[in-house]
Amino acid sequence: MDRPRLEVADVFRRYGHAYRQQHAASLSTNQRRVMRAIEVCRTAALGGHIEQCDQCGHQRISYNSCSNRHCPKCQSLARAEWLADRQAELLDSPYFHVVFTVPEQIAAIALQNKKIVYGILFRTTAETLLTIASDPKHLGAQIGFFAVLHTWGQNLLHHPHLHCVVPGGGISADGTRWISCRPGFFLPVRVLSRLFRRLFLKYLGQAFDSGSLQFSASLEALSDPQEFAHYLKPVRDLEWCVYAKPPFAGPAQVLDYVGRYTHRVAISNNRLVDSDDGHVRFRWKDYRNRDRHKTMTLSAEEFIHRFLIHVLPNRFQRIRYFGFLSNRRRQHKLTLCRQLLAMPSAIPEPDPARSDDYRDRLETLAGVSLRQCPACRQGAMIRIQLLVAVTTATLQDTS
Repeated sequence: MDRPRLEVADVFRRYGHAYRQQHAASLSTNQRRVMRAIEVCRTAALGGHIEQCDQCGHQRISYNSCSNRHCPKCQSLARAEWLADRQAELLDSPYFHVVFTVPEQIAAIALQNKKIVYGILFRTTAETLLTIASDPKHLGAQIGFFAVLHTWGQNLLHHPHLHCVVPGGGISADGTRWISCRPGFFLPVRVLSRLFRRLFLKYLGQAFDSGSLQFSASLEALSDPQEFAHYLKPVRDLEWCVYAKPPFAGPAQVLDYVGRYTHRVAISNNRLVDSDDGHVRFRWKDYRNRDRHKTMTLSAEEFIHRFLIHVLPNRFQRIRYFGFLSNRRRQHKLTLCRQLLAMPSAIPEPDPARSDDYRDRLETLAGVSLRQCPACRQGAMIRIQLLVAVTTATLQDTS
């Protein structure tokens, strides 16, 4: 794979030390860990190995990855593994993409209370979809779906929202038939939006009443119940954004699409343009201006700040499953779904001949070969020597 000319790691290596010194009091342990992991990813600090082509003798050094879920370079393998696990779960049904977004006022509270407010976002979204779908006035079925948390917009500002991928139908209440939604239409977004708003504000109020929310800086006054109620008053009358995109062309397109969505980080290396004179320039799409492609210039300090606000709490699950795809009931419910849809009744067993080597899996699912010699394109790269890490610090964050 060709290395981008500029990477987030390069920005961190060049400006990260100064940023850590200047913002030492406000940086969380997890943010420091993420910065350090990205800085040393695929460098001698993590060790690696030397490979040699079995045909032409070409050699290359391959350093180990940090495996941090916020690292732009470490998502290809995670995405390939996740896709392999999801392959057997696809149903012969249309699939819909529904996005739930919170207003700016809520996003500001979430920034200071990530674990609690992001958790409310998942809970409220799931309850909204499951409730409306089970209503006989709409679909009248038990649905299943997964939701992926994104916290950024194209400009790297804080913009928390959930992407939900949902089969266009579900299991009837008595479990005897599959109920399909109307062609090209899943559920009414206005109904979803209003229930989403009501439930979210209810659970947010409960979190406030229990003392779980913490406020500082510009939001410090919200610790007072009257100020908190006054702050939320405008959003109670807003139409919260719930957007249902057109259905996918078919189950095969679902995997291709969600594979790009599930393991994104705040910004990919390919969007970076340059980093000179203490500034970082990157490409972005302005959705408010007819999706025009633009270039944004930020100070390196502001760029690092915007990247770090999207670091998730330790062990926080950003992909979650609900309804008949929930972890406890998935295998049983998927078997029932397949029966009702006249599909093969059993989820296919893993192919025993399939290699578990990550290089083989990446080539199969992403079409990227890590074995082929980049020089002669004929031989295979064979590992001939291990390289010991130059540091003993444990830098991986597998949460």
